[in-house]
Formats: sequence, C-alpha cells, structure tokens
Amino acid sequence: MAGVPGPSDVGNPRTPVATSITGLAAVVALVALAGSLYLSIGMELKACPLCFYQRTFAMAAVAVLGLGLLLPDLRTCVLNVLALPLAVGGLSIAGFHCYLEATGRLECPAGVLAIGSAPQQSLAIYGVLLALLIAGLLADRGLRFADLAVAVGAVVLGLLFAYGSIQSAPKTPVPDYSVPVNEDGCRKPKS
Repeated sequence: MAGVPGPSDVGNPRTPVATSITGLAAVVALVALAGSLYLSIGMELKACPLCFYQRTFAMAAVAVLGLGLLLPDLRTCVLNVLALPLAVGGLSIAGFHCYLEATGRLECPAGVLAIGSAPQQSLAIYGVLLALLIAGLLADRGLRFADLAVAVGAVVLGLLFAYGSIQSAPKTPVPDYSVPVNEDGCRKPKS
C-alpha cells in the first residue's frame, strides 16, 4: 500500500547513502567555518560585513547539520531542507561579494593558501555544500513531492535572507590606504 511505512522504515528513517551525503555536507560546512575563522584569527584579516554574513550562514549550517545528525529519528531530507536556506543565503552573498570584486568595487585579500580570494573560496565551498544538500535530498528514499515543494520554499527563503543581508550591509568598507592592498581585508579600491 502506498504511503504506509514498511518494516524497513520503522525505527530507521535514514538510508546509509543519504546519511553519508548529509554527513559530508556537515563536514563541508565545518571546513567553511574553520576557513573563515582562520582568515580572521590565523591570518589576522579584517572581515567586511559580507564576510561576516557568509560566516554566520556557515555557523548556522554546522549547527543544523551537526546537531541534526545526532538525532537518530530525524530524516536526512529534513536536515537537508533545513540547511538549504543557509547554503543558498551564503552562496548568494558570496556570489555578490565576488561580483563586487570582479567589477573593481572591492579589493579582497587572498584566501587560505592564496588559492583565489577569500570571497572566491567562499563561493566555491558554498557551491559544494549546496550540491551535497541537493544530492542528500535526492538520495533520501522517503522523499515525497511535499518535501520538494518545501525545498523550493527553502531556496526562496535563502535568497530572501541573502537579499536582506546585502541590503543591510554598509555599501563599502571604510578604506585604509595605509595598509597595502590585499593584505588587510576587503576594501574600496583607491580611485
């Protein structure tokens, strides 16, 4: 009978594949958070407001995925949907941050190990996180149409979070031209 849980559904609402993918997403979120904190603490860079917003979304994703994985009766598709707005919000802000950098409106420092700029690294890791969350949703054998509808709502919510964050951020960081470019943090370029 459709919709009635079978014997394999009772007591174990997670599939091993979906749980593994969601666990990997939690690790990626943790790497994003660790990288962000290393930029400020280890490399002593000054985070701009957009950097702080991206870090906040990473912290929230670590909390949702990490704590959710500790709750054995919570379906992985629920965790992935709860983390979707966070990944979409962080990805959108990172994309906007990279846009400002590419158009010359901001100068941003090199990221960890000088592989791209800090915003470019953030964009890449949020892209990976979002891909894993979507893969985790698709791998959940109990995924229903209603779950997909909620996932679309979660994406829209993430976009709204990003829009609100970007609109509320100061338009440009205060420039400090006594510090060499790309060594201190994001700033408005010298005219």
